[in-house]
Amino acid sequence: MRETASPPAAGGQAVLAPTGSSLDLGLVGNGSTCALIDGRARVVWWCYPHFDGDPVCCDLLQGGADPGYGYLSVELEGATRHTQHYEKNTAILVTTMADEQGHAIEVIDFAPRLELHGRLYLPAMLVRIVRRVSGGPRVRVHSRPATDWGKAAALPRAGSNHVSFVADDSKSSAAGTKLRLTSDGPISALMAETFHTLGEPLVLIYGQDETVQGSPSEIAHRFLEGTRNWWRRWVRGLAIPFDYQDVVIRSAITLKLTAYEGTGAIIAAVTTSIPEAPGSQRNWDYRYCWLRDAYFVVSALNSLGATNTMEGFLGYIVDVIADARGQRLQPVYGLHREAQLHEDVCPHLAGYRGIGPVRKGNLAWIQRQHDVNGAAVLAAAHAFFDERLLAAPDARVFEELERLGEVAVADFDQPDAGIWELRGNQRVHTFSALMCWAAADRLARIAQRRELPARERFWREHAQRMHARIYEEAWNAGLDSFASTFGGDQLDASLMLMGELQFLPGTDPRWRATVHTCERQLRRGDFLLRYDEEDDFGRPEAAFIVCTLWWVLALAHIGETGKAREAFERVLSIRNPLGMLSEDVLPATDELWGNFPQTYSMVGLIQCAMRLSRPWSAAC
Repeated sequence: MRETASPPAAGGQAVLAPTGSSLDLGLVGNGSTCALIDGRARVVWWCYPHFDGDPVCCDLLQGGADPGYGYLSVELEGATRHTQHYEKNTAILVTTMADEQGHAIEVIDFAPRLELHGRLYLPAMLVRIVRRVSGGPRVRVHSRPATDWGKAAALPRAGSNHVSFVADDSKSSAAGTKLRLTSDGPISALMAETFHTLGEPLVLIYGQDETVQGSPSEIAHRFLEGTRNWWRRWVRGLAIPFDYQDVVIRSAITLKLTAYEGTGAIIAAVTTSIPEAPGSQRNWDYRYCWLRDAYFVVSALNSLGATNTMEGFLGYIVDVIADARGQRLQPVYGLHREAQLHEDVCPHLAGYRGIGPVRKGNLAWIQRQHDVNGAAVLAAAHAFFDERLLAAPDARVFEELERLGEVAVADFDQPDAGIWELRGNQRVHTFSALMCWAAADRLARIAQRRELPARERFWREHAQRMHARIYEEAWNAGLDSFASTFGGDQLDASLMLMGELQFLPGTDPRWRATVHTCERQLRRGDFLLRYDEEDDFGRPEAAFIVCTLWWVLALAHIGETGKAREAFERVLSIRNPLGMLSEDVLPATDELWGNFPQTYSMVGLIQCAMRLSRPWSAAC
């Protein structure tokens, strides 16, 4: 049930706020830290200080219970209406609250991202500005951070114009977690959590436990203006399509918010352990960087013209490749290229809607997934062709990629866990073989670019041999489709990427038949499952959103653009009110599930919008 929205506020469109636990959340961040905020201005998820840190705000995973901590909130006494929007072309979130007597406030949330003293300033900081809109509103602030993955509340200690929050050593092992609230408001009221009449704007600055130099109000408003200007300049520099402009802009901003500026890593999602479906046990930690995503992320960034972000991500990938010299590439790495991501269950968090377990870390790092070598080569190959990049790759980088190519050739027809990271099922997966082929194919192209005819010939021969084997051994005439495994009789949605990877042209009869067969067998309602067979956790019931977007790309590739647009519009209809997607959707209800916001899904929106839009020259 939702309330009626008030008229749009200046600078953006007002949307309805959720009244229950859902993924109707807004994301704010700055490339150093990020937080999720619900429609009532409650910060329900904030890993601090960085994306992979201890969640000082963990209310999203407390199962609806209220232990009295794990969130930051601002309340209007007697509020009956809540609306929310982003300031146009920014990551600045505005929540408006009103009561029946005409009292209203707005809460402006952002993480500072601005030029300061000649450099980009990206503190691990969340700024909240509470403003009176009308009447004589009375407000109350709750600042109740958690420590040690929800085990205990942080203890508040009041200062002259701040409150420090530290771990309770008697209850928590996370003594290093410290947070400070600096404010120009009455500290006694903030500590007592009592309602008080709001006159002048109330500034709340949450960040490191150190002194904020200057007036909190002056600093917050200077940061707000600088952050607003930074985001709008960045958006103005994007290459966007004529159609779906709002979709691409919000997706691009969201993608930028998941890019960790410290290393260039781009994480799969901001959250951990949002289940793929109710009771599925498919609860995983996505706050890391999957190499599989790399090619698609780089392609999206390139199409947007977001060169700096792309260059940072390519640098991260090249460093990961160099780190792994003499060892196999892993499917996933940490923000700072950590190789070991040990997986643990967090017993003090009940889970999203009470559905556990809540995990930190991800055992995918120990799996053998042969597609990762191709993903790394595909992504890094871009740097050899893009003249905009200042740091052109040298012979050493090509040698590192050739090393990955050699592994890809050896692994091409060997069993692995596959793209879907099956924990108990090793087979020769067609998608893994495709990515191994792609590694050889792109290495041949790089060698040609570098005028190395012997190496070009070497890799071209491998690519041709691998292509022929995939074309024959993955084909199942009975299905009239390529199968998900060599000699298999099952399908999976990664087959929809054959065109995108340039394995087959849109006119190839087997490719066209595969698109139609996958559609018939994997489609549930308007969305596509990843696969329709038993796995380690039973038979999947939720549709993986990016699979439907791959279907859209495949339809466009074989010339069925009208059908592709219809399918794309359907995906757009399930975005949350602020324009974001999670990992999964339940086809029967359109309800979003899975970690949020999902980078793969947002990248898919960008790719499809770019592919389906009319050209500017034909539209204007």
